[in-house]
Amino acid sequence: MWEKNEIVELNKSVGGTGRLINEGNLDFAVSAQERAKDWLLQLAYVVRALLVGHAFEDYNKRTAVAVMVTTFEGLKLAYDPYAVDNLVTRIAKKRIGNVKTIRSMIRDVIR
Repeated sequence: MWEKNEIVELNKSVGGTGRLINEGNLDFAVSAQERAKDWLLQLAYVVRALLVGHAFEDYNKRTAVAVMVTTFEGLKLAYDPYAVDNLVTRIAKKRIGNVKTIRSMIRDVIR
């Protein structure tokens, strides 16, 4: 689904530096995608690495939004953009680390 270099470039495209401060966390998320057969679970691993693991020096929340929106649009899924923003804020504030919970929350923003 997502490659590390794609996520780094996405971080730069939303205003970040692309500088990783928790590279191991992002590496784990990318490798976990290969084991997870469910695309929502794959996405949840990346979102967790960004929002809870703070993979980048800056713009983790914007990168998480961009990852989700890009995924939804690539799959031609309708979604609520305001719900995506609220979801990102909620996961980051509450530091929700359970990928199955994050998966469920992501599923809820799809129309």
